Amino acid sequence: MKLLTAIVRPERVTEVKEELLRSGIKGVTLGRVSGHGGEEPVRERYRGSEYIVEFHDKVELRIAVEDQNVEATIQAIVRAARTGAIGDGKIFVQPLEGVVRIRSGERDELAITPVG
Repeated sequence: MKLLTAIVRPERVTEVKEELLRSGIKGVTLGRVSGHGGEEPVRERYRGSEYIVEFHDKVELRIAVEDQNVEATIQAIVRAARTGAIGDGKIFVQPLEGVVRIRSGERDELAITPVG
């Protein structure tokens, strides 16, 4: 099992969600985050004062998948999130030691939302 954490542009979330659903991936957790990487800081004005925005709004998706579904999930996210510009995001792949479905007590692969 793996935990995929994808950081994507907020304006690409709908496309990513739809591509994941087309690929059969339904179990996704979403959160709003801020960060910076290769993007340049942006100068903005607010009420006559200039300030620098170093952290950009992003969306974090977390998806627990069985090993055989990792590559298909990665490809679905990349297809939908890629614009070709700096700031498209990243996908982190981490080993997942265990999962417990609270409602039923099912564990590991049985507790992951099935692909299909």
